[in-house]
Amino acid sequence: MTRRLVLTYLSLVLAVLIGLAVPLGYLYHRSEQQQAFRQLEREAEIVAAYVDAELSEDDGDQVEDIATAAAQRWGGQVELFDVTGRLTYSTMPQITDTADVLPALGEGGRIGHRISDIGGVRMMSVSVSYHPGKPTSGAVRLSVPMAPVTEQIRRVWALLAAVCLLVLAGSAAVALGLARWIVRPVKALEQATQQLAEDTGPAAVRIAGGPPELRRLTETFNRTAHRLHAALAARGAFADHASHQLKGPLAALRLRLENLEPELSPAGLQGLEAALSETERLDKLVNSLLDLTMIERRDETPVVVDVAAEAAARAAIWRPLAAERDVTIAVDAAGPLRASAMPGAIEQILDNLVSNALNAAPAGSTVRLTAARTGEGLVALHVVDAGPGLPDDQREKALEPFWRAPGAPRGGTGLGLALVVKLARAGGGDVRLDAATPTGLDAVVTFPA
Repeated sequence: MTRRLVLTYLSLVLAVLIGLAVPLGYLYHRSEQQQAFRQLEREAEIVAAYVDAELSEDDGDQVEDIATAAAQRWGGQVELFDVTGRLTYSTMPQITDTADVLPALGEGGRIGHRISDIGGVRMMSVSVSYHPGKPTSGAVRLSVPMAPVTEQIRRVWALLAAVCLLVLAGSAAVALGLARWIVRPVKALEQATQQLAEDTGPAAVRIAGGPPELRRLTETFNRTAHRLHAALAARGAFADHASHQLKGPLAALRLRLENLEPELSPAGLQGLEAALSETERLDKLVNSLLDLTMIERRDETPVVVDVAAEAAARAAIWRPLAAERDVTIAVDAAGPLRASAMPGAIEQILDNLVSNALNAAPAGSTVRLTAARTGEGLVALHVVDAGPGLPDDQREKALEPFWRAPGAPRGGTGLGLALVVKLARAGGGDVRLDAATPTGLDAVVTFPA
């Protein structure tokens, strides 16, 4: 942002400098040429007057002397033409331009200007008639090199360029200071926002300078961050406290319900079993909420875990329960497959996914656990069942808290997959549900390798 502000400011300054310097240089160029032509005009008029006077006296030698002296004084060339435009004398005949002179004279035949190359040298020429009242009396052309004028113009252009560079450098320093003054509060807000996003607590942003709008924004951000942090802390404390407080009454309620069994008639036992089932489900829900709260509040950092070894270990633990349901658990994970995950997260993830897979898998089927590296530098863990699966529109919803598939057996909390998502993302991973082939669900959890 600092660079963009500086470049924008310098672009505007550069546009202004070009808009001022180029016309100024062009005007000086024109003015310097016009001044040089005026000086040359005066000299040509003087030479023409002397030549006219000497020609009136038929003193040809004196005319040549006047022309030679003028050429030496100006370091150029003097040419004399008769009434027909024919060259009668030149101080440098070897490089004389014999172009017609009289047609090139200005209105009234008095003065004519021209810039041309004579003998390979850029020359500026002024043609003046001998007698102002007689345009056809002949003419004098005084030609001088343009090098002195051109050199002076170049010096002015160089001076303008140097001044522009100095102004541009000063503007760059001002722009850099101004950009830093503007960006400093923005960077402080960015750091505080990142800290807030990482849930490391709100950092009060204090800035001494910057635009008033950003200072007001900083004050608003500080108030919002403190309120948000307080709200999140209160929510976590409430969930933690409520979960712990509910565990005792739930245990007492379950015990009382179980003690009622000898006193009920056979017709009432069915209602008692339903009440015990709902109590057990409520207990699972409270435990899941407590797990979710703990995941959000713990400050642990990811550790390196062998995903293949964890998959094999959890499969061995779940095989006895799977055998009771006539389901086979197969593992295809050639280790070691090291990945980054929160401590204990892979065990909880596998327990939730395998439990869901066993609930969906029909008798005689196989639940497959596979793990492998992907091309994106990740380790992908798959838990595949052969159950009925889920439609495309329900697989995304299944990852949301408290969502349960239509027709799902009673007893679930709808928090298992939400807990898996929390555990995976806490370590930098992610979760998705794909359709298995030919049927079933493929739960894919990715971890940074």
